[in-house]
Amino acid sequence: MVKLKRAYEPPSRGDGYRVLVERLWPRGIKKQDLVLDEWRKEVAPSGELRKWFGHDPARWREFKLRYRDELKVSEASAALRALAERATGRTLTLVFSSHDTEHNNAIVLKEHIERLARVRPSTTTAGLPVRRRRAPSDRAG
Repeated sequence: MVKLKRAYEPPSRGDGYRVLVERLWPRGIKKQDLVLDEWRKEVAPSGELRKWFGHDPARWREFKLRYRDELKVSEASAALRALAERATGRTLTLVFSSHDTEHNNAIVLKEHIERLARVRPSTTTAGLPVRRRRAPSDRAG
């Protein structure tokens, strides 16, 4: 399960594994005050994309397309696969700092991670990894 939570909200027991998904540290929060398990800068949008978007809802659709393209880069892709693995059967909370809770990078990441988590690796007898769709009965609920 993947949840979203603003960095300015207090943590809760139900958050599970908490990951900051911003390139910049949230304003006004001391590092020792933000409860996190890790900070994944590499999955955040580039500075150029972030500035272009400027949290303008009119640019949301285009932002999502451009951001998804950025997420295909190997560094981000590997980090996303690790987060998807962590979210399988457990709670993963993506922590973000945007004031706009409807138009931000964490929403795109959540969709992407949930899509990745539905497909888990398996191996053939030759030991080569293959991907298979999980059966509906395998999906956590």
